Amino acid sequence: MEMQKLTYLEAQEHIRKTPIAILPIGAVEAHGPHLPVGTDNYLAERLASKVAERLDALVLPTFAYGQVWSLRNVPPSINVSNPHLIGVLTDIGKSLYKAGIRCFVIINSHVGNMVAIQEAARKLYDEHRDMKVFYFMYPGTAEVIEELRESRPMPGGYFHACEIETSYMLYLAPEYVQMEKAIDDYPKLPEDFQYTPTPWDQITDTVVLGSATFATREKGQKIIDTAIETIVSILKNTLKNVRG
Repeated sequence: MEMQKLTYLEAQEHIRKTPIAILPIGAVEAHGPHLPVGTDNYLAERLASKVAERLDALVLPTFAYGQVWSLRNVPPSINVSNPHLIGVLTDIGKSLYKAGIRCFVIINSHVGNMVAIQEAARKLYDEHRDMKVFYFMYPGTAEVIEELRESRPMPGGYFHACEIETSYMLYLAPEYVQMEKAIDDYPKLPEDFQYTPTPWDQITDTVVLGSATFATREKGQKIIDTAIETIVSILKNTLKNVRG
């Protein structure tokens, strides 16, 4: 249920029954010639909606901006620094705690956000020990991804606008995918790529890391459904304890 569509009285009543809130968080950044710059936002909010349906949870408005240092030089990518992101997420968590939320779930679809999300979760843990804070980014999917993948992975596990992410979009937000423009690109990564900051505009002209042409809706559905089952299972067990 979308919290922003409720009155404050309706939201308060819902929280009394189910004290869980889900925050989708993504980013605005280049995603190759075939995907929109809001790809991460669409993925996070639609995945969050599917999880919320299973738990009767509130879904917060999508936090649409993230840490995109790697692609900040590729317009119209929008970069938010880690300190700012940590502060905002911590403040959101504090407000939710005051509202009665005892299970704050962050569903993230952008790798660059994870450092800030984890730090915000630790701050909230130290301040509000009776509120569980979760951060999920396609959990439990490694095995099914390897089973379904037809293209070769990038060295170091890097991926972007590739077979996997494009498959997610074909399942969750197909109306925004232009598959006729999908390409395969395997830029040569410098030897020290994993060990020193490297803006991606220095290593790729397309910002595609992998094979987008291998993407299918069916692959996306199988992977996303696995993530949903993992998230729901963890949260159901937590809610049992929260409700007492």
